[in-house]
Parts: sequence; C-alpha cells; structure tokens
Amino acid sequence: MTERTLLRVLSGETVFPPPVWLMRQAGRYLPEYRETRARAGSFLDLCYDPALATEVTLQPIRRFGFDAAILFSDILVIPDALRRNVRFVQGEGPQMDPLSTHEIRDLDPSHADTHLAPVIATVARLRAELPAETALIGFCGAPWTVATYMIAGHGTPAQAPARLFGYEHPEAMDELLALLAEMSADYLVRQLQAGADCVQIFDSWAGVLDEASFRRWSIAPTRRIVERVRASVPGARIIGFPKGAGAMLEAYREGTGVDALGLDWGVSFGQARALQRGGAVQGNLDPLRLIAGGAALRGGVRAILENLGQGPLVFNLGHGITPEAPIAHVEELLRLVRHTALS
Repeated sequence: MTERTLLRVLSGETVFPPPVWLMRQAGRYLPEYRETRARAGSFLDLCYDPALATEVTLQPIRRFGFDAAILFSDILVIPDALRRNVRFVQGEGPQMDPLSTHEIRDLDPSHADTHLAPVIATVARLRAELPAETALIGFCGAPWTVATYMIAGHGTPAQAPARLFGYEHPEAMDELLALLAEMSADYLVRQLQAGADCVQIFDSWAGVLDEASFRRWSIAPTRRIVERVRASVPGARIIGFPKGAGAMLEAYREGTGVDALGLDWGVSFGQARALQRGGAVQGNLDPLRLIAGGAALRGGVRAILENLGQGPLVFNLGHGITPEAPIAHVEELLRLVRHTALS
C-alpha cells in the first residue's frame, strides 16, 4: 500500500517536508464548493448527501493535492441526530432548540446510527475515490463544544450560557457530556471502520474554561471517547484540538491519550517544542497570514518549519481557513511547506 505520511507522523515519526492539510479546506473560498453548495439546498442537506459530500471533500484534493482529506460534515450532526431541530441560518450560523435541564434525560440516541448512516456512506465512498497516498480524516465535535451549542441554542462569544449551566447544574452537565461522549465515540468508530485512517476531535470552545472546568468538561469526556474508540479499534490514531487551551495543553494530552495535539496560533514555539517531545503536534499558522500573503505568509510558514520541522509535525492552520483566503495564497503555502529547506 502507498505510504500515507500523515499516519507516519501521528505514530511519532519525523517527516520533512511535513504532511499538510488545512482545517475547512473544503469550503467557501473555493468556487467549486460554492457551486455545489448552491445545488445542495440546505447546509445539512449537503452534509447528508453522500455524493455531494464526497464531491466537496475531494475538491481541495484535486486542486491542491493536500496530504489528507477531511470528511465534509459538521460537528452538530450529533445534536441533529438527537432531534434538536438543528438549522443553519444564513449570516447567523447554527441554531437549534435550547436544551433545558429536564430535557437531558429525555434525549434519545437510538436513532443516531440510522440518522448518521449517510455520513458513514460518504466515508466509504471517499476511501474508494481518494488517491492511495492521501489520508482520510474523520472527526467529531468534543462533548463540551457540542454541549455549548445545545444549551444556548446558538454560538455565543464566550459560551457563558453553557458555563453558567454547568456551574448551576453540574450533575446535569456531566450527564449530557457522558451521553455526547458515548455517541461521539460510536460515531468515530463507524467512521474508522468505513475507511477513515484517523480521526480528529474538535474542542473549539475549550479555551473559555477555567482549570477545574477544563479538566471536568473537556479532558474527562474526551478521554472517554478515546478509550471507547480504541476499545473497538485498537491502535486508532486520534488528533485532539482543544482550541485556546494554552497552558492546559500538556494536561489535555496526558489526560486524554490523544496521539497528536492540534495547536492554535497563540501557542508559542517554545511551548510547542516542549509538547512535541511527547508526540506529534499539528498547526499552527494564523489563518490571517494566509489571507495577507507575501512576507506575512512566508515568514509564518518558515517560522513553523524551522521551529517544529525537526520533530513530528503536521502542518496546518491554527484554526479553519476563512472564505476570504485567496486561492493563490493557498498554492503559495503548499509551495513553501514543500520546498523550504531547513538551515
């Protein structure tokens, strides 16, 4: 089988130039994505249509030749499978019915396998259609991040509604996170069994938590996911991305058991190098450098390669690519990553 460099790095190997992919690499900055999205109907219709979801996942691979493709879907398919009336409103983002404490025990995951079957079908199609050398990444949202949307019914600047909910109703929060961890683990297992090479857990709102809450609401449920996935798929490779975790990143890796740490652009190179001594890191270019291009892009890429290129590194952004990113700058990023020599 053709070697997939991403998996070598996730196993702790140093590969240079490093494998590269970008979070949200299938998205609105691509005209072919915008055309497909217009044909799909709603955003969720696109996520649940295996043919169209496969198409948009493959678009950046065809155009740029990234070393990995990431399944096109959304972290909120889990609450959608719980019938929380998820919808995506143009200009306002995701919305759903806010969750109250007394509703948590009524949440019914029994329909999840059937509801999410189209996503699993997409994974199988992708593995059949991707180039042999291209890794396929599955994913889910971390329980804490998914819970923040479920509790408020929408995103908020610092997810205050969910934090307050957890402080006032800690047992209810634990119950919700345990359910989401179980569902998410089963969902990831199905993705791996369908052909995903590895999976990523997105904890996009980890950075709003204090230390005690981070350990209870981010680390603990993520550890349950990792343990449950590996019980079904021994040796499964898992990337954890607790955005904004800062000083808690080492505790997160030790507490969860993930193979690689996704780093946002606020993580210093000194901290990143220290973390890299314990395993692979992924990141961490500021997405705005990709928009700016020129010296900002060149300097950002070189700094990451010089500081982290001598250890196990997956080159990525520190968060998702934005719709404003010029295609030419993405092409330049790939050229820089693949052709910059270390001094």
